[in-house]
Amino acid sequence: MIDIKLIRENPSQVRKNLERRQVKEYLELFDKLVKIDKEMLVLLKETEELRYKRNQVTIEIQKIISEKKDASKKLKEAKEIPVKIKEKEQKLNALKKECKALLYKIPNLLDKSVPFGKDETENKEIRKEGKIPLFSFELKHHGKLAVELGGADFERAVKISGNGFYFLKGDLALLECALKKFAVEILTKKGFVPVYPPMLMRRKPYSCVTDLNDFENVMYKIENEDLYLIATSEHPLVSMHMDETLEEKELPLRYAGCSVCFRKEIGKHGLDERGLFRVHQFDKIEQVVFCKPEDSEKQHEELLMNSEDLLKLLEIPYRVVSVCTGDIGIVASKKYDVEGYSPREKKYIEIMSCSNCADYQARRLKIKYSNGKEKRLVHTLNNTMVATARTLRLILENFQTKEGTVKVPKVLQPYMNGLKEIKPKKKV
Repeated sequence: MIDIKLIRENPSQVRKNLERRQVKEYLELFDKLVKIDKEMLVLLKETEELRYKRNQVTIEIQKIISEKKDASKKLKEAKEIPVKIKEKEQKLNALKKECKALLYKIPNLLDKSVPFGKDETENKEIRKEGKIPLFSFELKHHGKLAVELGGADFERAVKISGNGFYFLKGDLALLECALKKFAVEILTKKGFVPVYPPMLMRRKPYSCVTDLNDFENVMYKIENEDLYLIATSEHPLVSMHMDETLEEKELPLRYAGCSVCFRKEIGKHGLDERGLFRVHQFDKIEQVVFCKPEDSEKQHEELLMNSEDLLKLLEIPYRVVSVCTGDIGIVASKKYDVEGYSPREKKYIEIMSCSNCADYQARRLKIKYSNGKEKRLVHTLNNTMVATARTLRLILENFQTKEGTVKVPKVLQPYMNGLKEIKPKKKV
């Protein structure tokens, strides 16, 4: 969340930043917060004055009694003060609770380099990499091809789990394992520590790392339990250091989160968003970094390059876009999307998301670092290294052959027992 001190000291500056998001609701929430915060500060001052008065009256009563004089008036006054204090404290607690709730709904301040725009159509292209493949035949839908290869079964998954799920089998299951192994290997060589986090989180820490709307729109809740299935390993990994003060020499902390991810979203907008593209369950390797504020810009670019290096080695064409003010979401201060090329649709589709959240998550989670003299909030960053389902789709499209086979990217062949090509198998 945003620092309330900054809001108090520079409300116009914060409001101007929020205006860039072009969401009327955020400005209304901000104006309401400023109003309530002022009321709270006035009430806090009045409460403190009453506490001071209570102490002074107590001293006066003691003096009057010691002088053996009538203290009845002061005793009556002393009796009334705690009642007034209690009333004000109740109002104060209610205002504090309301202020906190509003702070959680107000989005992060945007970095000045974030391009202005209303939606994803106005994201700014940074660069394109890779050679666009040319095909002399009509490409098969990746889901259909996956079934023909004996590598996926959607019908049986729907039978037992419903839409948005799939069985991954045989060589495609091995290919997914290869993708994860290869991604983790790249990251560990760069100093990232692999972590398998819990797949379930309580609401309190979860509310500190994501948009509160996600609880209703994205995440699955365990019935009658204060537990949610994670939508990405970023969430438990960032929450892992909740209420901790790290040592400066430890930073940056770099984690490679390995997890299954669960999301309510599902493809509903055309053939190519079905299959392996938008699903309820998928595996992902996630990059998460804790660093000093002055290092976060550099760390952001490094996280992005790690994912780009992976795609270059896989020989999947891609482009990088800087996400605009109207498309960025509430948690990130700055965000890049990496989009892989779909030769079937002849367009780029999002496969990675690289966010610098500055101190927004850390302030909620109370994660600081100490340099021996003072404590400061860390900055948190995250980026997808590989979301296997979406990457499998791009491999099935970009490496498809006229004969209905799929060539295994060269860098993955050592992880596939030397297998160079996936061929159709009889349906079981």
